[in-house]
Amino acid sequence: MSARFDNLHDWLGWQETLHPEEIELGLARIAAVFQRLQASSFSCPVITIAGTNGKGSSLRMLESIYLADGYRTCAYSSPHLLRYNERIRINGVEATDADIVAAFARIDAARADISLTYFEFGTLAALDIFMRQQVDVVLLEVGLGGRLDAVNIINADVALLTAISLDHTDWLGADREAIGYEKAGILRSGRPAVCSDPELPQSVQVHARKLDCPIYRLGHEFDFRIDSQGWGWHERQGSALNLPPPGLRGAHQYRNAAGVLMVLTLLQSRLPVASEAICRGLQETHLSGRFQSVPGPSLSRVNWIYDVAHNPDSVQQLTQMLAEEEPAGRTFALLGMLADKDSRTALWHIHSQITDWHIAPLNSPRSEKPENLKDIIHSLGRSPVCLHASVALAWEAIESRAEVGDRIVVFGSFYTVSEAMVVAQAHGQRI
Repeated sequence: MSARFDNLHDWLGWQETLHPEEIELGLARIAAVFQRLQASSFSCPVITIAGTNGKGSSLRMLESIYLADGYRTCAYSSPHLLRYNERIRINGVEATDADIVAAFARIDAARADISLTYFEFGTLAALDIFMRQQVDVVLLEVGLGGRLDAVNIINADVALLTAISLDHTDWLGADREAIGYEKAGILRSGRPAVCSDPELPQSVQVHARKLDCPIYRLGHEFDFRIDSQGWGWHERQGSALNLPPPGLRGAHQYRNAAGVLMVLTLLQSRLPVASEAICRGLQETHLSGRFQSVPGPSLSRVNWIYDVAHNPDSVQQLTQMLAEEEPAGRTFALLGMLADKDSRTALWHIHSQITDWHIAPLNSPRSEKPENLKDIIHSLGRSPVCLHASVALAWEAIESRAEVGDRIVVFGSFYTVSEAMVVAQAHGQRI
């Protein structure tokens, strides 16, 4: 049987319409197709990462460190910003269109009448591609939750839980305990779990005890300190490291890095990593859309900051970083958010840092109306607000108004940053 499509664009467009629901949590359908693909378990260590914030950063740190020590890596993350291929990486390099298209064709043939979501198709494609590689470690980022997420069909050798906060409450529960329980679904009996959230929900600890799962908690089994020379990490058993600052900026990235170092320590007998590789890997870690600072295309002394912060905790972290670097001029915001986010709390954190707001709808049926965001901002202060018909028009309006010494922060959603980056590249900005 010939493949349904011969290019990635058509495959992705079709997948968006295949399943009646954009999100349908559950493992039965994807597990059935995975079995039909005759896929086996990985012979190398698998690290699965779940959490509300910090998943992508932690995965990139692990990937960078293992690559710095010469290991062969496979990494799956989501969502992407500019290219779908960003989701599937082998040795730090994005999978080719041809590899992804071939995987989609195999999955389509195997699934028969089983319907799959866009995310499930992508997860199976990543696993199918990874199974065909000679690899030393597999890194998997959960998409939503953990317990019922497609990634959870694979048993992790080490589970890493990053910061847990309120997001996707319609799916995961209304408080941190409920959300923590869903995230803890990636834990496996007798296998270690690392938690880089210093205020770990009790639900995670209870679940770990039921599974007899050794748990390593930031502030208990391991910890870190920051000083003028860099920072230090140590574990209760005595291992310690003195390290340079991580390449990813922000106080929260030290927490992410601390969790990553605990994972490395737990796998040291199977994947020994030299301290030099840890230092180099941490310093060289880069991830688009995480307080990513880029000079303006027309005025190099105008600083554009792209950040995917989209819930109260991540916006609070963004606010702290903005406050540490006061600009000479104004701070413009290009904002777009999804309607299911706690936009009022998020904007309450950051509104004092913004002098001029530019708001646009997102290219998603879940987009929040710009008028609603404008009302929230006006209830918080008197900063001027401009509404635009698209992110592209908002970007161009800010670019035409910004002057030397100003800065622009693009935030509110992965969609916002993605759409803005496309426009920025078209205008010659190097992302």
